[in-house]
Amino acid sequence: MTGAADSPLRAALRDLRTGLGLPDGFPPDVLAEAAEAARNPEISGHEDATDLPFLTIDPPTSTDLDQAMHLERRAHGYRVHYAIADVAAFVRPGGPLDTEAHRRVNTLYFPDGKVPLHPETLSESAASLLPGETRPAVLWEIDLDAEGRAVATRVRRALVRSRAKLDYAGVQHRIDTGTAEESLALLKDIGTLREEQEIARGGISLDVPEQEIIERDGTYGLEYRAPLPADGWNAQISLLTGMAAARLMAESGTGILRTLPVAPDGAVARLRRSAEALHIDWPHHVPYAQVVRSLDPKRTNHAAFLQECTTLLRGAGYTVFENGDLPTPAVHAAVAELYTHCTAPLRRLVDRYAAELCVAAAADRDPPEWALSALPALPKEMADGTRRANTVERECVDLVEAALLKDRVGAVFDGYVVDVQEKEPTAGTVHIDDPAIVARIEGGTAELPLGERLRVRLTQADPGSAKVLFAPA
Repeated sequence: MTGAADSPLRAALRDLRTGLGLPDGFPPDVLAEAAEAARNPEISGHEDATDLPFLTIDPPTSTDLDQAMHLERRAHGYRVHYAIADVAAFVRPGGPLDTEAHRRVNTLYFPDGKVPLHPETLSESAASLLPGETRPAVLWEIDLDAEGRAVATRVRRALVRSRAKLDYAGVQHRIDTGTAEESLALLKDIGTLREEQEIARGGISLDVPEQEIIERDGTYGLEYRAPLPADGWNAQISLLTGMAAARLMAESGTGILRTLPVAPDGAVARLRRSAEALHIDWPHHVPYAQVVRSLDPKRTNHAAFLQECTTLLRGAGYTVFENGDLPTPAVHAAVAELYTHCTAPLRRLVDRYAAELCVAAAADRDPPEWALSALPALPKEMADGTRRANTVERECVDLVEAALLKDRVGAVFDGYVVDVQEKEPTAGTVHIDDPAIVARIEGGTAELPLGERLRVRLTQADPGSAKVLFAPA
């Protein structure tokens, strides 16, 4: 662990913010508008749905709560009530708050704080679906049949009230021990059915353990977090809503999709070579999605192959369509269906617009001009914002890694190789178990053994440059 007051790390995080040109606080006119909107949101057209006992599932410390759910069993299937924070009830089109949101695009997370998309007055208070508070929401009702297929979708504006704020570990414990109330217990039933539907349509969710920056007693460290089953079930509800929203926009003729092209043959061929090197059984007639679902991320060669699989999921973007002309490609290859982002408007700009288009489509009316006029610029805005968010996430992990290891240069660690450069097979990426480090390895004379255990020596750890480097021991 590294002390939160560690000056090289704090200075490096400060330099990262400065280098990316990130704002330090909100301008006074934005804060003033947010405060007024918090007192007087536009809720004149919202129905009352406060009788539904919603709950939220988020990390324990989160206060910017975008989604709340209530699940019901029906005679021939299920009904998903999914409430999404109605940010448009607080943001005046073209006003300072709207302009600032377009400048920020995403909430950015740092070890020592965050750069929010909206002022905390809204994102962590008046617009957040906090327990015990009545909040404006875009309320989705999606009916599923007994196999988990969506058969009907409705969406409208409503006032909702969450009854409980839960976290993933707590949800998993309640479901595993049989202590979950029916609505929460149904998350497993519906989530499992939706996972089966994902398999049937050829979709894929990668179960790759990720590095996570953690803070304990004023110090920062890194851990690998393997997703719980509850993470996957919860994600399926969001995916279900994103697919329903995309279909609704497609039927109306106007929308914005999250698209991902099918991986080119060359990328798949490279993945097959990796599978052979890692002793992964991949018959030629079997699609890679089926292979992925058979893997155990606790096995080093399987974990390395899962890491390699992420290369097929690169290239996602946002695509606008109008007049019924769907783009090519229109489908998100990993979802294997039309898909859009609409469930995180407190933290992601595009979701507010997708929700507005869906509300209009469900009411069989034209979308408001403010939403239509913003569509052409959104793909580039979101691409720039996504790149910035990815840079922040990657650089923050690199900085914490360097700070953790700065006094251990020369030490030897146990790890395994998760990637080997095709053109430079003596260089690649190594995964260290303890501490949770993923870093570049180079400097050896022999080809790196992909997916195999390897003793490695730390040769560089500089928090000022966020560089960690290993060599074969």
